[in-house]
Order: sequence, then C-alpha cells, then structure tokens
Amino acid sequence: MRVTADRSMCVGHAQCSVVCPTVFGNDERGYVVLLVEGQVPAEDEHDAREAVESCPEQALAVVAD
Repeated sequence: MRVTADRSMCVGHAQCSVVCPTVFGNDERGYVVLLVEGQVPAEDEHDAREAVESCPEQALAVVAD
C-alpha cells in the first residue's frame, strides 16, 4: 500500500505523526510530510492506516496497489 497527503487540506493537527511517526512527519509549520516514498513498509501498514483514519481534515489517503 501507499499513502498520499494533500498538504492544502492539512491544518497541522499532527495526529498522523503521533500515530505513525515512521511514515508521517511534520514540517516547521506543523503540516504533514511523508517520510516514505512509494510502498509503506509492511510493518508500518497498520499504523499508517490508523493515522489516515485519525486525520480530522481527511488530508490523507491510502492507495491500494
């Protein structure tokens, strides 16, 4: 699986980086930054899905391959 982030929708709640810090980070303003390119490592998939679901702005999405 892959994840996407729409930074124009992000308001910097940082929920994603708390739930899955190996896949999501935050820039100096608190906006989401993807820390992986391409496939999310298998061991991080569950937490990455949880992070996507926890985004109050729905700025994140899971992309099935």
